[in-house]
Amino acid sequence: MQDPQKLNKTSLEDLVSHNYVFASVLHYFGISFYQYPADSLEHVCKKHKVNPNQLIAELESWALHQEPTPEQLYLNPIEVLVAYLKKKHYYFVRQELPFLSNMISGVKPEPGFEALMADLKIMFPLFVEDFIHHIHEEESRLFKRIELLQDVEDGNFALHDAVTILEKDPVRLLAEQHEIHDDEMEGIRKLTNDYSLEESAPLTMKVLFHELQNFERELTIHAQIEDELLFPKAVELEREVLRRIYQKIRTN
Repeated sequence: MQDPQKLNKTSLEDLVSHNYVFASVLHYFGISFYQYPADSLEHVCKKHKVNPNQLIAELESWALHQEPTPEQLYLNPIEVLVAYLKKKHYYFVRQELPFLSNMISGVKPEPGFEALMADLKIMFPLFVEDFIHHIHEEESRLFKRIELLQDVEDGNFALHDAVTILEKDPVRLLAEQHEIHDDEMEGIRKLTNDYSLEESAPLTMKVLFHELQNFERELTIHAQIEDELLFPKAVELEREVLRRIYQKIRTN
């Protein structure tokens, strides 16, 4: 990381050109970089009543942050995996999507990008709506199912109620209904020609395409974690709970 004093005097355009992540960090503090491209970080922070040192510290924190590997997630209990996925959902909905929406609705299209931005302004809100619906479905059905299975395992339900719970919404059916978000971004991928741009493209377009592509990559990894780790763990939990319940029924 550069010297904070030097960063303070640097224009937002130069900062974001050097590291596109800066655009998202600035948005986190309520600053749209494309509105003040020539202004220094110090000047913009003063205008928005933001402590520049705090913003720089946040950027360093983002740069150092590392996601757990699938192996690390696999070794944890299922409730840790669910907590991780819920946290990612929150991050997507509270940080990533608002940042992308802000750029798509707020950027003034440069010559040659008017039609593309007009299409994105129609398409992206529809994608956001579908995505948020998917998250709500997942949390209210799959995550709730896992919590119920754990409650049954802990003996928090009478035997009759436990059987009723176990017969409803088996994990196998929820797995079959699970959608992969990569498909939901297919339209955006085609519209942006697989996020390809000329080297001479404006910075705003480079940042937007980079962030869209990065978001799609995150969604693909997220879906793989759900398909390859969460569902197998949930199926295993359900099988074990069923075995114990039917064993109790035979004993009684």
